[in-house]
Amino acid sequence: MIESVSKRGFGSSSGTYNVQALELAAARERKLKGLSITVKFLDDTDHTFHVEKKSKGTVLLDQVYNHLELVEKDYFGLQFSNDGCYNRNSECILWLDPSKSIKKQLGNCQHPVYFRVKFYVSDPSKLHEEYTRYQFYLQLRCDILHEKLILPPSTAILLASYIVQSELGDYNPEEHGQEYLSNLCLVPNQTEEMERKIAELHKLHKNQLPADAEFNFLDHAKRLDMYGVELHNAKDNTNKIIQLGVTHIGLVVFHNNIKINTFSWSKIMKISFKRKQFFIQLRREPSEDYDTLLGFNMESYRSSKTLWKSCVEHHTFFRLDSPKVKRKFLSLGSKFTYSGRTEYQTASEVKRKGILERKFVRSPSKQLIKEKALPPPPLEDKGKVSIAPPRPSRPYDTHKVTTTCTKEPKPAWTEDVRISDDDGGFLERTLEGPFSPGIAGRVMSYADEEIPSPLSNGVYDTPPYSVSQSPTSQLIEENLSTVVLYPDKDGKYGFNVKGGTEVSVPIVVSKVAPNTPADKCIPRLSEGDQVLQINGQDVTNVLQPEVVALVQIARNTDSGKLVLLVRPNAIYQDEEFEEPPYQYVPANDVGVPSVGNLLEQSMYLLADGLASGALIARYEMIHRKHPDMTCNEATKPENLNKNRYRDISPYDQTRVVLQYPVNGEYINANFVEMKIAGTEVVNRYIATQGPLQSTTEDFWQMVLEQGSTLIVMLTTVIERGRAKCHKYWPDVGQVLTLQNAIVKCVKEETDGTGSFIFRDFVLIDVKDDNTSREIKHMQYIAWPDHGVPDSPQQFLTFTKDVQDNRKDDKPVIVHCSAGIGRTGVLVLMETALCLMEAEEPVYPLEIVKTMREQRAMMIQNANQYRFVCESVYAAYTLKASSAECPEDPTAKE
Repeated sequence: MIESVSKRGFGSSSGTYNVQALELAAARERKLKGLSITVKFLDDTDHTFHVEKKSKGTVLLDQVYNHLELVEKDYFGLQFSNDGCYNRNSECILWLDPSKSIKKQLGNCQHPVYFRVKFYVSDPSKLHEEYTRYQFYLQLRCDILHEKLILPPSTAILLASYIVQSELGDYNPEEHGQEYLSNLCLVPNQTEEMERKIAELHKLHKNQLPADAEFNFLDHAKRLDMYGVELHNAKDNTNKIIQLGVTHIGLVVFHNNIKINTFSWSKIMKISFKRKQFFIQLRREPSEDYDTLLGFNMESYRSSKTLWKSCVEHHTFFRLDSPKVKRKFLSLGSKFTYSGRTEYQTASEVKRKGILERKFVRSPSKQLIKEKALPPPPLEDKGKVSIAPPRPSRPYDTHKVTTTCTKEPKPAWTEDVRISDDDGGFLERTLEGPFSPGIAGRVMSYADEEIPSPLSNGVYDTPPYSVSQSPTSQLIEENLSTVVLYPDKDGKYGFNVKGGTEVSVPIVVSKVAPNTPADKCIPRLSEGDQVLQINGQDVTNVLQPEVVALVQIARNTDSGKLVLLVRPNAIYQDEEFEEPPYQYVPANDVGVPSVGNLLEQSMYLLADGLASGALIARYEMIHRKHPDMTCNEATKPENLNKNRYRDISPYDQTRVVLQYPVNGEYINANFVEMKIAGTEVVNRYIATQGPLQSTTEDFWQMVLEQGSTLIVMLTTVIERGRAKCHKYWPDVGQVLTLQNAIVKCVKEETDGTGSFIFRDFVLIDVKDDNTSREIKHMQYIAWPDHGVPDSPQQFLTFTKDVQDNRKDDKPVIVHCSAGIGRTGVLVLMETALCLMEAEEPVYPLEIVKTMREQRAMMIQNANQYRFVCESVYAAYTLKASSAECPEDPTAKE
């Protein structure tokens, strides 16, 4: 209806004033002057935003963030295609630059832009807001359906089961028939058999809320090699096609979708590109007298620059406290810098403001439904502070390499690792992996393609970072927070701590379980917070057992009140000292599926990793030696001859020190402690080399001092004509007399298969009034050097015998020849058996990492690792088949 107004002027003339027509004309004129941009969101809805023609990208980004009411917004960005075809090709798909004009980037804005996750967080528990985790969940679900996130079928099935739990709630046999998943598109190339397996896993997720299911989905997805990786095609020096990806860790190298190397940010000193060639300059190792420059051939100049810009952004976001960098005066090259906030700033802002407790509407993605799809709710409802509707009761040319000397540089990765004939013999080297701390005083620089030489100084330098000096690791003296916690119905506060191994080592929160008091309190307790006081008592210079005792005292009070004074984000690093997943969540925490389910799921992943080969590929990429651990004592002149192999040395921090030495305090041995999650059990070992003739006295002195009653020997004295271990014990009925001890062999017997020999010793302490104790000696004689036993069953029998012969909490002495390969296999196997008994999940790779934090190179090669993983799965199958409960789904199969 058009309103009209008569206007009377001088004389008798009259007229009509068309209000609506004029307003529409004005709106059309404004539209011509501005830009209308359609943004497609992760749930397949879209919304049109209006900005001025001269607006920069930050204007549109702010409108999108405000529209979604995102708090942790800096993980996200807007993608667009410069050719109008959004086919996810890394060269034509670009990110909207906040500092540049929208018009120059998007042109006439005829094509939509896409809201996407730009920086994939290393751990979903770092995301404080449930709504942020939900957006990550939608992104990864999209990545799976578009086959950007490549994953094994069994992992895809597991993740799909969490999607179903989030979408449909608990499994209900009355409402969910045999084909209740047939209309849901959950995984690529979905089959009826896959739907059946998804349904079986869905049944195990009972009582998980949507937020819990989505968190578990993210927690499993983060372990995938392809998680958060945008691949860029390249070629190596042999013209072999590879892919390069940028993550929070650094630059990763893939071949045939298998990760073959990782160059962490702490290892990379400079990033540059020149035309189609992309370069990274690596930090010089102490043993090297030259710099290493690795070059890769990209498909084009544009793809090379795109990769370079991605590296700049990811390094700044994940490694620095502020994106501000100082450029050199009159520097050449690109002026590009990352202009958003860093992860550190985002986390600090959320902690300062506190978590907004809000409800939002979840809706199935359009891509998820094949037919009979209900229209999703309007995007305007998503993320708003409102009450959600109730859920149902179920509810490239060969690259040029230049160095500063004539020595040939390292290749991008090394497949040919020389291993000596002995049980050991590794070259001294460190593979970059999850343990990649920064290097003190080192500076990374970025260089653009216009720099005359790839080795020229960078356009700008980032601040130096290290374990002690990194801006993201600095202790913040102000803004201390007081956190008040009360235990839940199971007596749990829901957080773990680490540190306190020495008085000078701070106590730091290592994990906060979701939906626990520590997760729900305001301000929230977060990973990396340093604990300064517990209920008013200073804990800055105490050991971890005292901290645990103070928490226990608080729990035992009537109220259970626990008051923590913390320094927020005291240590905020992604890559070092990550705890194994099975240590993250205490048993029976609210919202966490039963631990039995987690065990079954971990075995599901293990079986798939063995079948696909991904398990071995991941193993080969982890560090052999912890880069922060030293072995100085082993290299002292007086100790060199006490090492069986020159390159197998004990860490100084965990080595055994003899208290009453005969030949000096040094022995090539490390303490190894394996904590069994969900229990109070700690299996203690001493991993050591097979004694030399000259170190026999030291070996028995160690047994004497440590009070051990069990020695496990995993080698023979001679193998393939080489001495592997000195015969450090007497024959039956004989006596070995040493300066401080006397050893008698009273019994020796062989098992029926000829694989094991069991001996009984009596060890007499000469210095302690000839007191004596019995020693059990178990020798595995059918285990070849660098090889594996004939069958997992035989090995399982031996490992269970070791378990049965543990009498107390004294450390078990375990050795092979070097004390790393077969020794590590036994430690991992016994740890896995104990976890199964506690119904805790088993992640072998995390166990290897834990062992290698305490003794270098534990589990020596891929064959040994594959064998022990097969043995773990065999043990689980045997356990499941003998289970008494008929409800066990594994037993049904």
